[in-house]
Amino acid sequence: MTGHDTREETIEFSDFMKVEVRVGTIVDVQEFPEARRPAYKLFVDFGPEIGQRKTSAQVTQNYTREELIGRQVAAVVNFPPKQVGKFMSEILVLGFPDENGNVTLIRPDKTVPNGGRLY
Repeated sequence: MTGHDTREETIEFSDFMKVEVRVGTIVDVQEFPEARRPAYKLFVDFGPEIGQRKTSAQVTQNYTREELIGRQVAAVVNFPPKQVGKFMSEILVLGFPDENGNVTLIRPDKTVPNGGRLY
């Protein structure tokens, strides 16, 4: 690999299947003033099987609270909970960096049922 190659080692399909990426709808967004970097608290509904989960997300540069409510997002739902300050984050919402390095959230291009698994 070259010095500019940021790809990780090759993995097996079974490794990919260990990461449970699901789609959910953001149902609530709260300010998170005690976060070290600007962030929101997101509450995401993954449907009846998984239910609602919460996370903190540094997405304040590209999204207002109002823009996020009702938006579908992709998230890893099988990481262990992580303490972020006084807030317990239960999922990892996924995104790509924009031209300034700020998070742009991943979502399906059509509305799909909450809880659907990425494949």
